Amino acid sequence: MAHSKVIVITHPSAVKHDTGYGHPERPERIEVIKEMLDADLPDLDLIQAVEATDIQILRAHEREYLDELIERAPKEGLVHLDPDTILSPYTLEAARYAAGGACLAVDMIADKQADAAFVAMRPPGHHAEVAKAMGFCIFSNAYIAARHGQEKHKMGRVAIVDFDVHHGNGTADMIYNHARTDIMYASTHQFPFWPGTGDPAVDDNAGGMILDVPLPAGSGSSVFRSAYTDTVFPALKTFKPDLLILSAGFDAHKDDPVGGMTLDEEDFRWVTAGLKAICPKIVSVLEGGYDLNALANSVRAHLEALAHD
Repeated sequence: MAHSKVIVITHPSAVKHDTGYGHPERPERIEVIKEMLDADLPDLDLIQAVEATDIQILRAHEREYLDELIERAPKEGLVHLDPDTILSPYTLEAARYAAGGACLAVDMIADKQADAAFVAMRPPGHHAEVAKAMGFCIFSNAYIAARHGQEKHKMGRVAIVDFDVHHGNGTADMIYNHARTDIMYASTHQFPFWPGTGDPAVDDNAGGMILDVPLPAGSGSSVFRSAYTDTVFPALKTFKPDLLILSAGFDAHKDDPVGGMTLDEEDFRWVTAGLKAICPKIVSVLEGGYDLNALANSVRAHLEALAHD
C-alpha cells in the first residue's frame, strides 16, 4: 500500500501548560501521544512547532483580547479566565506554539514537504472566540491556520471539519464575525450539549458557511458515519477546498469521561480516510480527548489513515 508523507508537529511547551490538579485537559494528553508515536509509529517525523506571530493571531482575534491575555498571564500560580480555562506561567507560550504549529503545518504542506500533518499541541482551540477564551481554549488554532493558508499561500478555499464531541463555538464565531465566504466550517457534535451552540436553525444565518450536524447523546458508529456519508462529505465535495483543516477531537470515544457518544478508534480511522479522499492536503489539530488510552489509540488510527493511500 502506498503511503503519504505525514508529519507530527509538537513542542515541549505543550506539556508545560499547567491547568491544575484534576483538570481533564492535562499535560499527560501530549505525553501519551508521544509514547504511542515512539512505540507504534516511529517512522513519522516529529517537527518542532514555531510560535505564532501577532499578525497570524490577529487574523482571528481582537487586539484587545490578546493584550488582555498578556496582561493577565501570571508569573506564578494559576489565573482562571473562567471555571474551565486557565492561564499558567507557560500557557501563552504554549498557545502561541499551538497556533504557530498549525501555521507551520500549512507551510510544510504548501511547500510539498508533507502531504498531511498532525499538530499534537495544547491548549486546544475550537472554543476560543474572537474576543473570549473558553472551554480550555486560548487561540483559534484551526481558523488561524486557515487564514494563514489563504494569506501566505493563496489557498483560496479552506474547509474546517470538526469531529470533536462538542460544537466548536469559537470557530463558528470566527465565521460569523469575519463574514468570510471562502472558509467553510462543518461540525458533527453531540446536541444538546455544552456549549449550547451548534443548532442548524441558528447557524444557517452564517450565509451557508457553517454546516452543523447535531447528533443525539449515545450516538455510535452508524449514526456518526451516516452524518458524514449523507451530509458532510457531499457538502465538502461541492465546496471543493484547497486545504482541509481538521479540528480533531477524540472525546466522542465511548471511553471518554467528558462526552456522551459511543465511537471507537475505527470510527476516527474511517472518517479520516473519507475526508482525505476528498482533500488530501490536511492539517489536523488536536482538540479534545480526555481518556488517555482512548486518546492514544484514536490518534494512532487517525495518523495511520492519514498515511495510507
